[in-house]
Amino acid sequence: MSFKFEKLVIWQKSMDFGEHIFNLSQGFPKDEVFNLTSQMRRAADSIALNISEVSILQSKLEFKKFLGYSIRSLAETVTCLYKAKDRKYISEEEFSKLYNESYSLMNQIIAFRNQII
Repeated sequence: MSFKFEKLVIWQKSMDFGEHIFNLSQGFPKDEVFNLTSQMRRAADSIALNISEVSILQSKLEFKKFLGYSIRSLAETVTCLYKAKDRKYISEEEFSKLYNESYSLMNQIIAFRNQII
């Protein structure tokens, strides 16, 4: 047995992405716990949460809307990555790796959303 969303590659990749963000943010300064760290983790987790929430018994229109929410959460996460880089919490290399992963995931979610008729 499995839930429908567990078979979606975009859900699987968004779960991995959320874990990458969590692990990265563990190295942020303690004074960021209730600011950037929390915001970044919530935004990254929201990507997979929105995909799973809408994949069960929703209309196609609702499905597209929630995939849009996932894309927005991804954009929010990328902005947090910029903040982390600018504040010197992450290296340029770490930023580039996660930025590229974000861009790839965004394109996959968009492609999936465009397939829904």
